[in-house]
Amino acid sequence: MTFDSPVFLIFLPLVVLIQWWLPHKWRKYWLLAASYFFYMYWNPALIVLLLFSTVVDYCCGRGMEAAEGNRRKALLLVSIFVNLGLLFSFKYLDFFGETVNGICALMGLSYRVPAFNLILPVGISFYTFQTMSYTIDVYRGKIPAERNFVTFALYVSFFPQLVAGPIERAGALLPQLQAERSPSREDFAAGFQLLISGFFRKVVIADLCGRFVDRVYDAAAVVDGAAVAVATVLFAVQIYCDFAGYSEIAAGSARLMGVRLMRNFDRPYLSGSIREFWRRWHISLSGWFTDYIYIPLGGSRRGLKRQIYATLMVFAVSGLWHGARWTFVLWGLFHGVLLVFELLWQPKTQKFRLLRVGLTFCAVTLSWIFFRSGSLEQAFGFLSVLVQPWDFGRAWELLGMTSLDFLQLVLVLLHLPGLHALSRTMDDGERRAKLADISYVYYLMVIACAWLLRLESNAVSTFIYFQF
Repeated sequence: MTFDSPVFLIFLPLVVLIQWWLPHKWRKYWLLAASYFFYMYWNPALIVLLLFSTVVDYCCGRGMEAAEGNRRKALLLVSIFVNLGLLFSFKYLDFFGETVNGICALMGLSYRVPAFNLILPVGISFYTFQTMSYTIDVYRGKIPAERNFVTFALYVSFFPQLVAGPIERAGALLPQLQAERSPSREDFAAGFQLLISGFFRKVVIADLCGRFVDRVYDAAAVVDGAAVAVATVLFAVQIYCDFAGYSEIAAGSARLMGVRLMRNFDRPYLSGSIREFWRRWHISLSGWFTDYIYIPLGGSRRGLKRQIYATLMVFAVSGLWHGARWTFVLWGLFHGVLLVFELLWQPKTQKFRLLRVGLTFCAVTLSWIFFRSGSLEQAFGFLSVLVQPWDFGRAWELLGMTSLDFLQLVLVLLHLPGLHALSRTMDDGERRAKLADISYVYYLMVIACAWLLRLESNAVSTFIYFQF
């Protein structure tokens, strides 16, 4: 089940209504059952992996609380080994085999690692990281181990953020799942605004941009540089609206149930540096890598060389986390190198903000070529045509964009500031955007029209981060 599927429009209201109708002591059971149904809607067999990870981390957490010394460390290692083992087996095993086969071929060896072609469980990168953060925090003594298995299972599988985050910390989410909540007008209003903003970003903006991006990036041959440039800028918009839209739908769905999820995006393309970009983009993942990899590697506390090493390691792992392809690794390393450059060359002035925002956007957008390309060959082919003469007439033909399409694209992009105002309701202490009733009707009508047009054309459009 996906957020932008018709069945979700039935599933979510049903879950919310029954949750508030049930007595408090039964709500977590209902939400856990709903979360498992949501996950099993794709492939019922995959629930076994989710349950296995849940049981292992629950037992490790309880065991660490009662153990001392080396036994505590052993239980932590069990948790990490099991979670990373599952992630490696289902996501990276064939990638590792292909890499070994490539090395053997270069050396003239006939040895070949067989392909296992295991199905990639939806959301495995997210829930394994979320459960690992729990056991690490218990080991560090930051949080107590959760004693109620149902509550812990709900923390792992809470359906709004199960498949693509945000990666919530146990210290923030578990208390909310345990607390006795009452329905509030503020939560419903805030949740509704977040849902409107998220659906508009995904169904209206991201899907429209994706139509033109796919025509260029799915082309069999290398295309014109102008087409690559336009398609890459549109992909920058697409992936932002797609993932930020998912995060807002997740937050809105949770808010209807009285649960507040963290903000995962904060206008990242207005960043004046790569470092600032990663404080605004996929905030939950950036925080995870900072707390559990960057700081343990030494961070900025053990000299410049160690800081450079930690930075490059974090972004190499970040790239690999996103997908089992060398294009993702290079994408991550590209950001890591840019961060090292910023570290070595720190301007003493904060002037020229607009120029720095423009340069940061160009650098980030250029990196998206590696992220979107299906292979290194395609990525470097696209980069090579960018430095060749551009033919804008051919570019529009390759994009398949008419004048009407261009006007439609401009009009929907003009909604981005308004969508940000809607999403500000995620921040505690900030007032919700005040919209007239006609504004709600307008947003809903545009979303409904875009949705119906997609259904009529039988177009398939899943959230980009579902593959991670």
